[in-house]
Amino acid sequence: MAIKISIKRYMILATAILLLASVWTGSPSQAAVPKLDNIRVALFMQLPGKYEETTAVATFSSATGMSIGERQPSGINNWFNVEGAASARFALDSYKVKLFESSNFTTAAAVYNRLKALKGTAFLTSISKSGAIIYQVTEGTYKTAAEATAAQTKWNGDSELTKLIGSFKAVLQGPHYLETGPLPSKDAAIAAASGYGAIGLDAYVAVRSGQGGAGSYSVMVGATATEAELQIVKAAAAKAGGGSLIEANAQAAYLLIRNDHSVSVKAESSSELYLYAGGDAKITVSAAGAEPIKLTERSNRSYRGLFELSALNGRMAVINELPFEQYLYSVVGIEMYASWPAEALKAQAVAARSYALNKGFGYQIAHVVDTTLSQAYYGVGSEYPSTIAAVDATAGEVALYNGKVIEALFSASSGGMTADAVEIWKNSIPYLQAVKSPDISSETGLRSWYRVVLPSGAIGYIREDSLDETGETTAAGSRIMRVNANGTKVRKQPQIQDTIPMIATADNGLQVVVLEKTIESNAMTWTRGPYTAQEMLNVINAKAKTKITAPLKSLEVSQRGASGRATEILANGQLVSVSAPDSFRGTLGVDGSLPSTLFQIDETAKVTVLGAGSATRSKPADSSPIYTIGAGGKVSEAANTNLFILDGNNQVRAATKEPTFRFVGSGNGHGVGLSQYGALSLAQQGYDYQYILKYYYKDVIIAKE
Repeated sequence: MAIKISIKRYMILATAILLLASVWTGSPSQAAVPKLDNIRVALFMQLPGKYEETTAVATFSSATGMSIGERQPSGINNWFNVEGAASARFALDSYKVKLFESSNFTTAAAVYNRLKALKGTAFLTSISKSGAIIYQVTEGTYKTAAEATAAQTKWNGDSELTKLIGSFKAVLQGPHYLETGPLPSKDAAIAAASGYGAIGLDAYVAVRSGQGGAGSYSVMVGATATEAELQIVKAAAAKAGGGSLIEANAQAAYLLIRNDHSVSVKAESSSELYLYAGGDAKITVSAAGAEPIKLTERSNRSYRGLFELSALNGRMAVINELPFEQYLYSVVGIEMYASWPAEALKAQAVAARSYALNKGFGYQIAHVVDTTLSQAYYGVGSEYPSTIAAVDATAGEVALYNGKVIEALFSASSGGMTADAVEIWKNSIPYLQAVKSPDISSETGLRSWYRVVLPSGAIGYIREDSLDETGETTAAGSRIMRVNANGTKVRKQPQIQDTIPMIATADNGLQVVVLEKTIESNAMTWTRGPYTAQEMLNVINAKAKTKITAPLKSLEVSQRGASGRATEILANGQLVSVSAPDSFRGTLGVDGSLPSTLFQIDETAKVTVLGAGSATRSKPADSSPIYTIGAGGKVSEAANTNLFILDGNNQVRAATKEPTFRFVGSGNGHGVGLSQYGALSLAQQGYDYQYILKYYYKDVIIAKE
């Protein structure tokens, strides 16, 4: 522990010396800074290799109502309004399986619930047909008929579902329709749809852009999966005197309106489900008043601006478009604690603004996404007066290098030293170099934990307030402490995290042997594991490019970068191949990604034994057993899982007979660029946001238009 304290004191002293060499700060420079009025943020989209967060349904609501329309190159055409706080639910009109229809709601609801239990994308809707209200259960929003056919085969294989469906024969539905001409109102369209339903056809109210861009109602009939099936529907309609129907224009955007019981699952309660399609359809959802729009499927978050719905790679794309500076209100509020000093928040605002501008249209139809693949963005729920003030105080300011907006990367904590971009992603960026960082602020107010050995031989962590001193030590000099409460949890890691299984519970009076004392795991200092050799082998072989042959006996860092981060790792002496060093965080993470790549690996079975005649042998490379000398000089083979070894420095080390692996590390995130906890420390020391930015981004200037 004394060594660790000394290192931390040295780091703080070295950082303080560096800070004395202050760079000049002042008002932002005037320069040709790119301007972005509105930013497009993808919340859901299917973009293989870049972002694959999808939803089959998007449900919107706003306290003051919403306007639904279509985006055209000339602007937005408003079609109709959703009044008050009512919700509007959208899905793609694509290929699906109609698994059941009946006038019996109870049976239809049972089929729907079974599909939901099977994780199907199920819809329960109703339609006026053949003189009755018919309840239909459909599944899926598939890109192709082949995908829908595969799903149909899957659902037909479920015996419980087959029993519920009975004699009804499931059919594919698709985006092929016949359509009436424009009708004078929605009520007229409802009446016309009932007329087509009376002759046994599936008919739905539809809305498109009409004259002057206003919403125009019609009726669409069919929903067939093929053109040939549509011709059969057309012949049946003509024979029954169904009036003049023409093939629907599939290139023009439309909404189909269906009576939806999927939310309430009650016959007497329905809302409207809007199915959209048609060429390059871009459906818009705008707030009718000043209140934000809530998106149920995104954790019920509420957002400024408007939403645009489209299809990308056959899946629904949901884009939030809003004023760029207002987007930053939320980003700063979720990326940094609102209670932090104003200068730290301003530094985050400039970094976030610079990062977004640097990316351009990084996601084909969007500038950024709402996760940390870009920057976390949670809507108005993460806006605070202090974060809004930080954005407004730095309005338009960005960091430039050689006249261009930089990729202003940032992470929670660099663990005392930021990373050079080359040791994280293999590409050198002149303004992203390793610098010392005062990140220890994340440990303020945290409790210490003891790593202890229980009488059973099990090893785990107990928080300091659950242990009392006994004043006793073991023969090797290790402290003995006493548990002071019944049911004390012995944890695998030094933090309260109930998702990770406990080692054991200990009761009042139980004596334990202390191996080491450490701070609670946090953004600066952390531990993970120990993990068994099989656990590590499974995760490496699932994620690395090359496979490691079992059994896993060794795992070691073979190369490090300028900041000390792992850039190469060997398993059984074989290279663990990854696309870039930062991927080690995921590749080696058994119960989630490792916080950073700035770590040491404790190979618990790796020991060197000094034998007779000063001969040495290493474990686990040498598979011969280890013998111990016990009381009375009795020699026996070590039988316990854990071994406690007194090393050459008279320190007790917890080792194991079989290989397990512990990670002891520093920092949280990739570590490149601005360290958020480092920015906190610098702001607390009195440095302004420009100094902070120039400290972390080498040779940049802060400019605004």
